[in-house]
Amino acid sequence: MEKKSDQQVPARRRFLQKTLSLIPLAAAGGSSVIAFTTPAAEATSQGVSSQYVPTFFNNDEWRFILAACDRLIPTDSNGPGAVSEGVPVYIDKQMELPYGYGHLWYMHPPFASAVAELGYQSSLVPRETYRQGIRAINQHCQQQFQKIFADLSSEQQETILHDLEGGKLTFENVPGKLFFEQLLENTKEGYLADPMHGGNQTLASWKMIGFPGARADFQDQMDRPNQPYPLGPVSISGKRSV
Repeated sequence: MEKKSDQQVPARRRFLQKTLSLIPLAAAGGSSVIAFTTPAAEATSQGVSSQYVPTFFNNDEWRFILAACDRLIPTDSNGPGAVSEGVPVYIDKQMELPYGYGHLWYMHPPFASAVAELGYQSSLVPRETYRQGIRAINQHCQQQFQKIFADLSSEQQETILHDLEGGKLTFENVPGKLFFEQLLENTKEGYLADPMHGGNQTLASWKMIGFPGARADFQDQMDRPNQPYPLGPVSISGKRSV
């Protein structure tokens, strides 16, 4: 049960405050120009635009990523959402880095189910988790609704995501819960990461949680304990919030 003081904090801010303590700010098929059709993708933003060409995801996969990220962190009264902040771009770029290929982990058998504290256990690297997971989800949606995930209503999309998260929806080649955890983790990383990695393009999440970013000198604040930092955040590249 949440404390009364927690109830007074917007849900998105609580979500980000809890997430910030769990992940680092900089997380360590053929593509074509995409014709966006989802509401999230139609919005103009610094993060995702109609000119962006994914390097890893194909058309159907990219539309899934746009729609799913928009459901996980939507734009609302608390600030911009994942899509407008460029989180899908962050995820796409990660798939072409050592992380996406699973080069950061020990990826040799035996593979077994185990608690998260024992490390990554799946035989699938992130690229394979996304590719096989999105294909399986779209096939499921076609069977159930005669539409792929990106073309479902927001309510239907959220039901699918809840079923994946709860383990109610799973597939032969990739566990539904594993796929959801991969997607949620990368979405949170991209939303909180330095803009140089593709997401958080307006530094909105940093402004929301009061994180100053890569400012090098805080000497003028040393004598002001427990007071909000008065200046906006700065990225590693020098980009500043507006």
